[in-house]
Amino acid sequence: MAQRHRQDLIMDLIQKNGFVTTEQLVEHFQVTPQTIRRDLNQLAQQSRVRRHHGGAGIDSSTVNTAYQTRKIMELEAKEKIAESLVRIIPDNASLFINIGTTTETIARALLNHNNLRVVTNNLHVASILAAREDFNIIIAGGEVRNRDGGIVGEATRDFINQFKMDFGVIGISGIHSDGSLLDFDYREVRVAQTIIANSQQVLLAADHSKFGRNAMVRLGDITQADHFFTDQQPPAEIRQMLRENDVELHVV
Repeated sequence: MAQRHRQDLIMDLIQKNGFVTTEQLVEHFQVTPQTIRRDLNQLAQQSRVRRHHGGAGIDSSTVNTAYQTRKIMELEAKEKIAESLVRIIPDNASLFINIGTTTETIARALLNHNNLRVVTNNLHVASILAAREDFNIIIAGGEVRNRDGGIVGEATRDFINQFKMDFGVIGISGIHSDGSLLDFDYREVRVAQTIIANSQQVLLAADHSKFGRNAMVRLGDITQADHFFTDQQPPAEIRQMLRENDVELHVV
């Protein structure tokens, strides 16, 4: 098969599924992993796709990648971030955890802690943490998003406002070069802003694929975090912002 034709077919698959893995493409086209990686790199250079570890996808500023796809994207990086972040949280702490596959990975890493008090607007986080009998899990009220188990809306924000917690664990969809934290759902962003406002310390977690990723709703600014956990060195302008605002950077 001609390279141009194969790349057009790869684009068709990515547009249909939002994200495809290298392994899926190798099996589909019966070519070597090196061939697929070369194709994906060329498509990324043409700004037709966004490369991720183990595959590629298409970014949209208005619609997030499907939940089941996001669960497997950059999973190894998310697990390393989670392992590092939970070291900051002591036993007997109270914390908020917001919506996202990164925060769900963090929730799994918290299962070795003791006597945590958690308020969350993420049904998956609540389900994960409910495995521990000594954890007190409180689910925020509001509208449940069927696509990812997130709970959003004015009722959710009002509920969050009733608490002051030791930590706010925040995941994010994109980080602009000016430090803006970006997401897709205005209602979700309003809840996350409330979590930040009611947390003694804000722990922000985002893998390297979030740098420069486009999303249309501004949540806040990276300088609002106390700690930022990621898997690769951020761009120079982001590192400078972190230094100037005393945000501790953790590169795992």
